[in-house]
Amino acid sequence: MTGLLAILFFAWMIGAALLAIRQPDLLQSALGLSLLSLGAVGQFFLLHAPDVALTEAAIGAAASSFVMLMGVRQLGRTERKDLQ
Repeated sequence: MTGLLAILFFAWMIGAALLAIRQPDLLQSALGLSLLSLGAVGQFFLLHAPDVALTEAAIGAAASSFVMLMGVRQLGRTERKDLQ
């Protein structure tokens, strides 16, 4: 059962990473990175490291998400393609 949960969390993390990379909307990219952090929290709990999981939840999922959302608020939701 633990192996199945690990595979599901890995699939979740891969899906979240693809969401973060492929989206032109920066808000959805920030959401993808937050989901990636939540998948890492699940993996850490499966690996019997609750202290690392709680730290990842507090810093990775909560604080980093807040910083990314404030950055999206300041910069706007869409990427500008004309700068390249």
